[in-house]
Amino acid sequence: MREGRGSSLLHLLVILLSLIAFGFAIAAERRRSHGTVEHDIHTNTTYCAYSSDIATGYGVGGFLFLLSSESLLMGVTKCMCFGRPLTPGNSRAWTIIYFLSSWVTFLVAEACLIAGATKNAYHTRYLHGQHFSCENLRKGVFIAGAIFVLINMTLNIYYYMYFSKATSSQSEAPKGSHTTPTVGMAGYRKN
Repeated sequence: MREGRGSSLLHLLVILLSLIAFGFAIAAERRRSHGTVEHDIHTNTTYCAYSSDIATGYGVGGFLFLLSSESLLMGVTKCMCFGRPLTPGNSRAWTIIYFLSSWVTFLVAEACLIAGATKNAYHTRYLHGQHFSCENLRKGVFIAGAIFVLINMTLNIYYYMYFSKATSSQSEAPKGSHTTPTVGMAGYRKN
């Protein structure tokens, strides 16, 4: 492991899990259920018949993969609070910024994915009277989740990179610039 770069395996796992979550979110958007008004002649009722409920599974899958990506990274970094202290400096500032941004985008992405999956699952069969429409899941909910998944992945990569720099044992001073501090001026003589 090179100093300040972090584990390549962790980078790869975070990217892989996030890309799988992204794929599930895109698949969920493409397979959203659509409702059509149906009339049952035997019972003389009108209802909405929705297409396949597969988008719910895709949305939940995206939710779980993104959750596992975030959990893995936060487990390794001990959520930035419980592990080694961060050394003061530029890397610590960027670590905190990326940490907070990562959590915000994670929460937004998870909210989009779970809300889309829940709303999609809610559409099964509704009985109604004269004026009704078959409500569909708003287009773009899963796409918004997918976009935030990608943003979260990018922020997580930078968070871990700066976290590794901020927790490394070396300071950010360039190598080879070790100076010996002098307390007094021994050997100084005025003629």
